Amino acid sequence: MLDKTYSPAQVEAKHYEAWEKSGAFAADADSNAQPYTIMMPPPNVTGSLHMGHALTFTLQDILIRYHRMRGDDALWQPGTDHAGIATQMVVERQLAADGKTRHDLGRAGFIDRVWQWKAESGGTITRQLRRLGASPDWDRERFTMDEGLSKAVAKVFVTLHKQNLIYRDKRLVNWDPKLHTAISDLEVESREVKGHLWHFKYPLENRPDQFITVATTRPETMLGDTAIAVHPEDERYKDLIGSFAVLPLVGRRIPIVGDEYADPETGSGAVKITPAHDFNDFEVGRRNKLEMINVLDRDAKIIDDAMIPEAYRGLDRYEARKRIVADLEEQGLVEKIEPHTHMLPHGDRSGMVIEPWLTDQWYCDAVSLAQPAIKAVEEGRTVFVPKQWENTYFEWMRNIQPWCISRQIWWGHQIPAWYGPDGAVFVEETEDEAKAAAEAHYGAPTDLTRDSDVLDTWFSSALWPFSTLGWPDRTKELERYYPGDVLVTGFDIIFFWVARMMMMGLHFMGDVPFRHVYIHALVRDERGQKMSKSKGNVIDPLELIDEYGCDALRFTLAAMAAQGRDIKLAVGRVEGNRNFATKLWNAARYCQMNECAAQPGFDPASVKLTVNRWIVGEVAKTAARAAEAIEAYRFNDAANALYQFTWNTFCDWYLEFTKPILNGDDAEAKAETRATTGWVLDEILQLLHPFMPFITEELWEELGTGREHGLIRASWPQFGSDIADASAEAEMDWVVRLISTVRGVRSEMNVPAGAQIPLLLKDASPGTVQRLDTYRDIILRMARLSSADTTSDAAPKGSIQAVLDEATVVLPLAGVIDVDQEKARLSKEIDKHTAEIAKIDQKLGNANFVSRAPAEVIEEQRDRRATAEAAKQKLAEALARLSAA
Repeated sequence: MLDKTYSPAQVEAKHYEAWEKSGAFAADADSNAQPYTIMMPPPNVTGSLHMGHALTFTLQDILIRYHRMRGDDALWQPGTDHAGIATQMVVERQLAADGKTRHDLGRAGFIDRVWQWKAESGGTITRQLRRLGASPDWDRERFTMDEGLSKAVAKVFVTLHKQNLIYRDKRLVNWDPKLHTAISDLEVESREVKGHLWHFKYPLENRPDQFITVATTRPETMLGDTAIAVHPEDERYKDLIGSFAVLPLVGRRIPIVGDEYADPETGSGAVKITPAHDFNDFEVGRRNKLEMINVLDRDAKIIDDAMIPEAYRGLDRYEARKRIVADLEEQGLVEKIEPHTHMLPHGDRSGMVIEPWLTDQWYCDAVSLAQPAIKAVEEGRTVFVPKQWENTYFEWMRNIQPWCISRQIWWGHQIPAWYGPDGAVFVEETEDEAKAAAEAHYGAPTDLTRDSDVLDTWFSSALWPFSTLGWPDRTKELERYYPGDVLVTGFDIIFFWVARMMMMGLHFMGDVPFRHVYIHALVRDERGQKMSKSKGNVIDPLELIDEYGCDALRFTLAAMAAQGRDIKLAVGRVEGNRNFATKLWNAARYCQMNECAAQPGFDPASVKLTVNRWIVGEVAKTAARAAEAIEAYRFNDAANALYQFTWNTFCDWYLEFTKPILNGDDAEAKAETRATTGWVLDEILQLLHPFMPFITEELWEELGTGREHGLIRASWPQFGSDIADASAEAEMDWVVRLISTVRGVRSEMNVPAGAQIPLLLKDASPGTVQRLDTYRDIILRMARLSSADTTSDAAPKGSIQAVLDEATVVLPLAGVIDVDQEKARLSKEIDKHTAEIAKIDQKLGNANFVSRAPAEVIEEQRDRRATAEAAKQKLAEALARLSAA
């Protein structure tokens, strides 16, 4: 006999270990089954499970378990990303605690230390994924620094270099002055800061006492100004184009150029151009062939160079700013200083203000690689779900910039480039190949120096869909599982990962890496705010699993994963789905106590009792609805269909309908109902398994005797059209609707729970009369009625009426409730909701409120209004019924 209560902690560990040991998660490359592939977005090896992980991996696991049950050869390819900067920072912090830096160990020693850390602590995230119930093929787990994946990275780099799609160039990058490396746009976090806008007067050459005023938020960069730009059509400055100004403090002549980047409506209409320290200025500089002068070093200090006035050399950028402003004020060249709030880029890991810095870096020609990737989505070879995310993809891909792929750190794939004594570069997959190329070039063996940079982490993860399958070798796994069926990910990495996988997959495999890209929403707190440590609203998925069980968290996330809508996660929702698990457990105990068990060879199409024919048809409908929703990535619709069927149709209706049969004397009816009930419960466990794997596996094991295999190896329920019975469905649907109507009226009218009231069906057809006679006992019990009869007379005074098909449901409530008191109560409730709606409308009608309030606050107000409107409508209908009584 099942325990009275379900204990998730014991069950989850037991079943997960059994599944993994049995090989239940494994794909079979030799199988004749239809392959189905999901590439796991590799979490950072430094990571730990957060709510975004919980959502994305739950949805992927639902898909993979569902397709396994459908008989597909399902591969969910797992692995982790080496996370270059993040991992290096972790290990460097450990060294700092010992009073050391990576330079004390040297490059080789530091890399050994990182591998040591990875072996000891790098598996946290994969252990936590197991707690979530994730079922990838762990035996195939890969790491982006594995030997095989490193081989793929070198092959791709060398190939693209030989195709002139990777090259070295001097361009601006996002430079982190603390980490001393370029970082990607993804690793840049814009923060609002309060600063100043300085308006400086630059003297015009050969025009005594004449100036042109420019505004800047970064006075220290003026040391690297190489031009002033004005709009070519700006009448104020047309005559100055082609002339020169004199750069204050430095004395260098700088041209005044006409460029449309200058906005006549902003500031003075004239802008200083510092090509080596601003991304927009860099483009202006290239268009106008301007000199590019770098005035900062890797620490964001002013360089020690003869072209820089001695007073500023070696100063930190902010100390230089103070000195420069003071010196300009002393010379009378500061026109005005205004308070100015603006966005400043910060490194998301170091917290430092990022510096646009001119350096030599390795670049990938993303513009060329993007064209086939754009075409593939335009042609529908890869489809985004929801479809509107294609616009985001196109917007970025059609405006893509060269991709800076080099990083100035030690942990990562070291760039396969070697330099000769004269700077000649030899790009090869191995050092031996580079030496051979150098010998051919120089005519003799030559010492080479390897490039010290490593590749951007996104470079190796861009190869993930094929490198994990053995590429560049033509493995059977590569032939079978590429391209994948779906990528499940968040919208925030469409640019940085999805787009790059598309580019690399098409270039090296000749096909897209996945047929669908399902973009899920964010998990926010219950008020719709983004979770963050600073706000103190972070919900830890592991704590929820400890408190409510893994199944409750998984089911909650799936049930709330509506396409295109963020998830507002309240702990109460998880608690509610823990109650759902409890409901399922209690239903199973009830079945066990009443000897309801699936029978070998049971044929659901052969049942005879109407109530059993009805529930069998409902199972088939639910299975079809859930399957259709899962395959369309409507996880919420699938979860809600399963919830409604399990809790309402099966537990609240069918089990109640069949109690008289199980307690009766008709042995044949009892045997059929026991077998049917057991069969339905089995089907429920199979349908719920992708969503709630642990409790369903436990019940499958406990309720079944002599089963051939665990639930994880069971098939998804599929039925022929002959299983549905329209007449049984219509009949039982009528009973459900009648009881529900009576219950609704009782609730609306505040009828005491213990009060039994009479029911009259007015103007009922012969068929309805027959249904009432057949199910009278059930209706009396479940609707708490004293009687249920038909009539053709007028409704008694004080009756509440409702229409059910051709008949009128009449509930005489005079003497049961105080009609006048109920009217007053309902009117008061309506007035309360009316006032609430008016208050919200006033807020939403206030332009200042709407423009300033955060989006989640606006949405919360709209949700509250919709809830109040629905409640008011329901109360108004109840009052109307009462007034007609």
